[in-house]
Amino acid sequence: MHTITLREGADLDGFRRAVRRLAATRTAPEAVLWSVGAPSLFGDEAPALENGAPVLLPQAVGQLIETIVCHGDPERYALLYRLVWRVLNGERALLDQHADPLVHRLERLDKAVRRDIHKMHAFLRFRALPDPDGGERYVAWFEPDHHIVETVAPFFVERFESMVWTILTPKGSLHWDRHRLITGPPAERPDSLAHDRLADDRFAEGWLRYYESTFNPARVNPTAMRAEMPRKYWANMPETAAIPAMVRSAPARVQAMLEAEAAIPRRRMPEKAVAAMARQAPKSLAELNRLIQRSEPLVPGATQAVPGEGPEGAAIAIVGEQPGDQEDREGRPFVGPAGQLLTAALEEAGIDRGGVYLTNAVKHFKFVQRGKRRIHQSPTAGEVKHYRWWLMTELGFVRPRLVVALGATAALALTGRPVSVLRERGPMAFDGWNGDGWDGFVTVHPSYLLRLPEEEERRRAQAEFVADLRRAAALA
Repeated sequence: MHTITLREGADLDGFRRAVRRLAATRTAPEAVLWSVGAPSLFGDEAPALENGAPVLLPQAVGQLIETIVCHGDPERYALLYRLVWRVLNGERALLDQHADPLVHRLERLDKAVRRDIHKMHAFLRFRALPDPDGGERYVAWFEPDHHIVETVAPFFVERFESMVWTILTPKGSLHWDRHRLITGPPAERPDSLAHDRLADDRFAEGWLRYYESTFNPARVNPTAMRAEMPRKYWANMPETAAIPAMVRSAPARVQAMLEAEAAIPRRRMPEKAVAAMARQAPKSLAELNRLIQRSEPLVPGATQAVPGEGPEGAAIAIVGEQPGDQEDREGRPFVGPAGQLLTAALEEAGIDRGGVYLTNAVKHFKFVQRGKRRIHQSPTAGEVKHYRWWLMTELGFVRPRLVVALGATAALALTGRPVSVLRERGPMAFDGWNGDGWDGFVTVHPSYLLRLPEEEERRRAQAEFVADLRRAAALA
């Protein structure tokens, strides 16, 4: 049998050194007796342990060890070494087996330590005490269940870096002087931190008044409060002196609130805000396009915004989804492969592209980088909604007689609802801004035709697309 004695408290370094030696000699857990007390390790063998080779463990195992060594269970080191032994002997994914008795017990120890750390973060209260040097000094008393004092030290140093403070516990103590952290031995609760000294502490008195002012009598729940804030912590928390009286008075305060006459909210007239917004809105299509071009893309990556193109007063406005790779580079709509197919279809349908207003529901190119290629990604409904004000304002300046939606994204932007293009293809009323609206027409996007695999299918779909454009021209 190997007897290993570690120091009191959470001896993480000592446990690591012991594991290195035991792993190097392939010593099974059954042959190790762990104890806590004297600072020596393996007696005369201690210097040799410093040279043990590091033991490579999964990150989750290392994190579990760091937490559980803080537990007060005297068997914690034996349990942890049994875990290490099994992991080193082929069970690398042991922690995923939550039904394993060893894993289940270690998870309970881990949860207990983490809960203890959370309670110390939440329920430790400093009290101001006279400082012989004339400055401000703060002292706190806390009674943790486990050896977590050194573990929580960084939290309090970061939170109260500008204060001089001392934390006293039965497990150990901490002192911070604004520059250096000093760990000390266990302590006893000083009489100066008792509740009957509260009147002499303006710091604690101020905290008590703040706590009382935030109390909501309509939401009082003593059972839930005791579950979250157990009574064992109350003796060290100044605000708990006020809890019994606040709980007793809660029903009467709630009844008084119910009986009080309801106050009618003062109506605020938004004329000034509406007038200010109207003054800030663009006054022309050119001004709107300059605003669009200066805007940052909602999804990073686009080279530039791509505004609409065409004459104001055009009989037909065509709305696509978003710019593609080539449109993003040139800053003009419908100049890529889908745009070239649209131009040919317009010509076949007898529509002059120069007399049509062309734009997109989304003004920036959204893509994913694949090597040197930028692969188009469809915008989300939220992104379409983000750009909708621009589109509606743009169409308000153009004043078309008919708006043609190319694809589901454009139809979503113009109707505010999902549209099935193949089922609802054809004439449709589009919602405008401020109650206005347009006669509309829904058809496929030219990029849909480019994606069709069969030549015959593509020719048939293109003929149907041209027919849709002819119908739209007739309606316009």
